[in-house]
Amino acid sequence: MSLIILLLVWGINGNVFDTSNNDDSSITVALASNTVVDSLERLKSSKPPAPSTKVLPEDKPNDAGGSIIVTWIKSADDVEEDELVKEYLIFRSGTRDGKFELIGTASKGFEKFVDGTTIDGTRYYYMVKASDGVLHSQPEISEAVSSSAQWFHTGRINMLVATLIISFLILWFIGQAKSGKEIYIRSIAGLEAVDDAVGRATEMGKPIMYIPGIMDMDNMQTIASVIILGRVARKAAQYETPLLVPCSRSIVMSAAQETVKEAYLDAGRPDAYNADKISYLTDDQFGYAAGVDGMMLREKPGAIFYMGAFYAESLILAETGHSTGAIQIAGTAMPSQLPFFVTACDYTLIGEELFAASAYLSREPLLLGSLKGQDMGKAILIAILVGGVILVSFGFTKIIAWLTTG
Repeated sequence: MSLIILLLVWGINGNVFDTSNNDDSSITVALASNTVVDSLERLKSSKPPAPSTKVLPEDKPNDAGGSIIVTWIKSADDVEEDELVKEYLIFRSGTRDGKFELIGTASKGFEKFVDGTTIDGTRYYYMVKASDGVLHSQPEISEAVSSSAQWFHTGRINMLVATLIISFLILWFIGQAKSGKEIYIRSIAGLEAVDDAVGRATEMGKPIMYIPGIMDMDNMQTIASVIILGRVARKAAQYETPLLVPCSRSIVMSAAQETVKEAYLDAGRPDAYNADKISYLTDDQFGYAAGVDGMMLREKPGAIFYMGAFYAESLILAETGHSTGAIQIAGTAMPSQLPFFVTACDYTLIGEELFAASAYLSREPLLLGSLKGQDMGKAILIAILVGGVILVSFGFTKIIAWLTTG
């Protein structure tokens, strides 16, 4: 007993009360004395909290493995107005009779702990101890359980259904387009003006300039831009109008050269193709903008196309092009750059219109069917959301669970 008192004087749980060089030493001593008295009272009573019961570990559902959820029924002494339980200590062992190691704690009032450090296929035993900070309850050892990865997330069935519906619609409309059925796509003013822009440059005896953005070929906007370039190049070949394509990426330059070359072949004018007109300037953002601006001022193009991903250089390019008097058509999915193009250009393709342009201009069955299927899928989802809002307004709240992903 004397040994216990000595340890309490020196400090509980490793805390030593040192009163040296402290003006409030009397307060510190009083606090230490109170702690010692309280701890002695607890030791004298020797009454640990009531144990937690029904410790039930189970593999965490709908995950990639490596996690087990441990649940239990909280201690009978776990009540708000009492401090008999301060926390729960969770222990784990690989064998029922082996050494259990502390892996985490749960606050008072909680009845669940997620062990995210398990190895799939390894069996684990768990026990939970209710603690008041000094004494622990007698634990109950659980049955063995192991974690594993699930192949299917049951909380995302609605996403699977939506994916299947949209996939079916895309395949259906691709089949319709391949069979020769006319696929309706609403007219886009900026794309309707492509032929007029090329014709205007031809009448004025000026070249066409096509700027495919400043990103590389791994960017979807650049891919869409190169597809649109093919249509513009085909028109330029038919009208025998020079086409300038300054690029900021070497791979984009190579892709543009092949696209323009194929367009000239399709138009029956392979002799008019000039690879030197499709040039690489620099990867530097504003160095590229300066180079393109110089070309605009020297060549004075009659039509300028900005199609792809742009950043801060967009206004510099568009303002310079506007000063040359050229008709300008822009298209980008960069929201921050759209206001500059809308202000300085004659026509602007906004957001998804850039991606729709490739299908709109090329009339390829795969592109047309994919575009139409996606649009129909979006229309169905919008209808479901609107219907869900109406049903919830009338008290049918089950629709919320159907539309919520886990």
